Amino acid sequence: MASPDVPPRWTHLYKVLTKSGPFSDEDWVPGPETITSLESSKILVIGAGGLGCEILKNLALSGFKDIHVIDMDTIDISNLNRQFLFRQADIGKPKAEVAAAFVERRVKGVKITPFVGKIQDKDEDYYMQFKIIVCGLDSIEARRWINSTLVGMVDFEDPESLKPLIDGGTEGFKGQARVILPSLSSCIECQLDMHAPRPAVPLCTIATIPRQPQHCIEWAHQIAWQEQRKDDSFDSDDLEHIGWVYSAALERAKQFQIPGITFQMTQGVVKNIIPAIASTNAVIAAATTSEALKIATSCNPYLENYMMYAGEEGVYTYTFEAEKKPDCPVCGNLARKLTVDPNMTLEVFIETLGERPEAQLKKPSMRTEEKTLYQRFPPQLEEQTRHNLKLKLKELIEDGQEIAVSDPAYTIDFRFRLSFQ
Repeated sequence: MASPDVPPRWTHLYKVLTKSGPFSDEDWVPGPETITSLESSKILVIGAGGLGCEILKNLALSGFKDIHVIDMDTIDISNLNRQFLFRQADIGKPKAEVAAAFVERRVKGVKITPFVGKIQDKDEDYYMQFKIIVCGLDSIEARRWINSTLVGMVDFEDPESLKPLIDGGTEGFKGQARVILPSLSSCIECQLDMHAPRPAVPLCTIATIPRQPQHCIEWAHQIAWQEQRKDDSFDSDDLEHIGWVYSAALERAKQFQIPGITFQMTQGVVKNIIPAIASTNAVIAAATTSEALKIATSCNPYLENYMMYAGEEGVYTYTFEAEKKPDCPVCGNLARKLTVDPNMTLEVFIETLGERPEAQLKKPSMRTEEKTLYQRFPPQLEEQTRHNLKLKLKELIEDGQEIAVSDPAYTIDFRFRLSFQ
């Protein structure tokens, strides 16, 4: 039982951590040491949005005392319906700072350290200090970056270099939670094809005959901006820029008698915002926090290793073990096979890498062992390799040859073995 001097807030938690249960590990020794291990575990939360707010609150109420949080965004009025740590007066302020201060006020004894910026701003030494990392992100690209970074940090002679990654994600009434042991279990890149990129609207439709409000917004964003404000670098977080796109989209919608454009829809299309529901965030945040508690204390076995939640029609959950793939570009040791048309030009092949579920690379450069096929940066190399874009793949590489593909968004090279159809 918990000692009499336990604060009422932690009574039930301490009961769990001070006695064995039917699902606890055989070698687990409950008691004060377990509670100390929990309270001393330094944990990082990536993202302070709808999911991140729930995770921060849950971790603080679960006994974690040393929490850090990273988020680059500021608070928008559209966040207030589900990001409950924020208020009207907080609009325009950094999410990480406001969320940290709110939870610290409500849960005494908890220290939350915020960082306003990108996860890419921090180096491996920063991530090495944490025991567990929990993601509440709405970006596949950011997930892939932190996943590859943590895998790259693993040194099998140093067990402390392995940082468990707990990833949560939601979309409307659907959600998922997973536990990743970098280099040991299936990683985010292994299951990338489960998160296929959204189908793009053909540019000809956007430019000529729009049929939906989203087409008008894309026209204003991709075409009108380049024609009328090409000297201005578009910033999706700048409300003046979003307002300009909204006004231009409204005018185009009137021309084609298309109703339904709103400022919030404009933000959603331009920033590719995924629809979020507060109750789904709460379900997935609870799952990820429970896994963090189990990993930090060993009081119960952790998730092995993927949980899906579907609330569209009733409530359904399914847990399974996602398999580690030997041809995973991040945690595997084999090149991933891609079947291609040998008559396809290099330029078209590069474009398909953005659309392929197993690649999803936006600005790839590539090379073989013998030569550079196309290099985007620096400009001198881009100019020297630009002529290859018009050549067919069969003129540049051989059937079954391996290529290395790099993208500025990631710290690793992706290896593919091209097989001709």
